[in-house]
Amino acid sequence: MSCIIQEASGAAIHLLIFSMWIGDPFVKESMRADARKNYSHVLAVARDVIAEHGVNASMRDIARRAGVGLATLLRHFPTREALYEALLCTNLDALTQKAGELETANSPDEALLSWFREWVEFTQSYKGVVTLMAAAHTNPDSALYASCAAIHSASARLLLRAQAEGTAHADMNGDDLFALMAALGWAVDQPSFAPRADHLFHIIANAILTSGSLEITLATDSGLTL
Repeated sequence: MSCIIQEASGAAIHLLIFSMWIGDPFVKESMRADARKNYSHVLAVARDVIAEHGVNASMRDIARRAGVGLATLLRHFPTREALYEALLCTNLDALTQKAGELETANSPDEALLSWFREWVEFTQSYKGVVTLMAAAHTNPDSALYASCAAIHSASARLLLRAQAEGTAHADMNGDDLFALMAALGWAVDQPSFAPRADHLFHIIANAILTSGSLEITLATDSGLTL
């Protein structure tokens, strides 16, 4: 009986010491720093793996390359979309901010065309990201939904502004524009279409802007090439 009591007391002491250790502010901060470092390392590895293999990169392969267990990776990123949200949030925030800048600094047609090119350049940074975003923008349960909604809203505002001035076709809405953006993003992601990216861009720009506006805008848009 005394041995049991001693073991129980020993366990209680160890638990107390552990609790005090965990509660120490310095220890807590050290653990948070380690967690942040681990999180950043996993993201850096994931970015490299996805650059090599696209959106179908194996989560298990990412965990292996990062030197962590799959359970650890999934604890940080429960789904592939959650991982992409973490990877893309900075880029998507920058795109949304860019739309706001273009709204005030450029003519409506130039702003819309510049935004379109910014979007295409972004999609080329992550192979296959357009497919994920096209599926996520109507799915509130997706980890990418909020970011996609922000992109959709920004593009719709730019379109409405151009339509109000008569420089964009009136028979399309934000959903149509997002669909065209996704279509072009997907096309230039394909090796067989990539060499024709600029030509495809001009075809879709022609479907968005009125002919007179398009000629003027493209003439002053020479600094923006895919």
